[in-house]
Amino acid sequence: MKQFTAKEVENMLTQGQNLNIIDVREVEEVEDGKIHGAIHIPLGLLEFRMNELDKSKEYIMVCRSGGRSGRACQFLESYGFNVINMTGGMLDWEGETN
Repeated sequence: MKQFTAKEVENMLTQGQNLNIIDVREVEEVEDGKIHGAIHIPLGLLEFRMNELDKSKEYIMVCRSGGRSGRACQFLESYGFNVINMTGGMLDWEGETN
């Protein structure tokens, strides 16, 4: 499984790269803020909403610490999606949130 650190993702965003970020945390967790531009799809709904995703795009998966996003990566990879896990999750995130 491909991985980026939170700092690597933050640096890519700072450099103006257009990233497809999916936050798989629960609703109450996201209320505290998520990475600007991230799409919120709780892990439990991913199976039902993966039809919203484009297999030709690369997605960075985010959660609180990197565990759930890792499971999301494994799940989506099994369906042919190109995904990257953000290790450390939002606990390691030092960038802006909205």
